[in-house]
Amino acid sequence: MGNQTIYFKKQPRIISTSTIAGPKECEGVIGRYVETALSDDMYGESTYEKAECKMLSKVIDGAISNAGLDREEVDMIVSGDLLNQIISASFAARDFSVPFLGVYGACSTMAESLAVAAAFVNGGLCKRVVAATGSHFASAERQYRYPLELGCTRPPQSQWTVTAAGASLVSDRGDGVRITGATLGKVVDFGITDVNNMGAAMAPNRDILDP
Repeated sequence: MGNQTIYFKKQPRIISTSTIAGPKECEGVIGRYVETALSDDMYGESTYEKAECKMLSKVIDGAISNAGLDREEVDMIVSGDLLNQIISASFAARDFSVPFLGVYGACSTMAESLAVAAAFVNGGLCKRVVAATGSHFASAERQYRYPLELGCTRPPQSQWTVTAAGASLVSDRGDGVRITGATLGKVVDFGITDVNNMGAAMAPNRDILDP
């Protein structure tokens, strides 16, 4: 359909989901929709990175169990995160003994995971695929800005990376939301040079698009 949109003839279904989020994320209206709300963003772990990995494992397992399936009944996991070598997703997949396809799309990773999972299911290559992603505010700060332990002052326009993870089980049959297609975006450089203002690069206002 055009140059960017893929149509899925078999319309794969999302038959189950699982979500987890940190204390800050659950303070607002979104909190009521989170399956597992954390009271501690360390999630009982010694590092933020381990907490991020644990969150991702939790939702992958949750999506499988919420669908009433065993791990052996899943054909593939498609997942990613924000860290180097998508290490949280890779370490989480290590615990499942299921074929793993790692993806990286930064803020678009969940949409990318769903698109890839749906393509495999639509093509008849897999019957059930878990699409997932996760991130942690503190590990992202260490990755992209300044580690929290440095005590740096955050500029007003700096972004907050979500402390959360989510997973969906995409199947060739069953009840649930149908994935009818996927539109692939293009990389566009809007000339944003402020490294602390990622929001402007991802969602520029009209003045930037049409000065």
